[in-house]
Amino acid sequence: MSKTILEKFGEKVREERLKQGMSQEELGARARVHRTYIGMIERAEKNITLENIEKIAKALGIKIGDFFE
Repeated sequence: MSKTILEKFGEKVREERLKQGMSQEELGARARVHRTYIGMIERAEKNITLENIEKIAKALGIKIGDFFE
């Protein structure tokens, strides 16, 4: 079964966060969202908005398009 866009996005967020040695709490603080929201995104439990995609990309220091490669 193929993965949904939410699953792929969440995996990419987790991958980038771990690559940088960042906790969910730290990423949440940098992106100005709650740490539990980061967890829900990584587990594909939340349909993320474009505004929050931008916040997370900036917090990780990557381009928005990097999430979708």
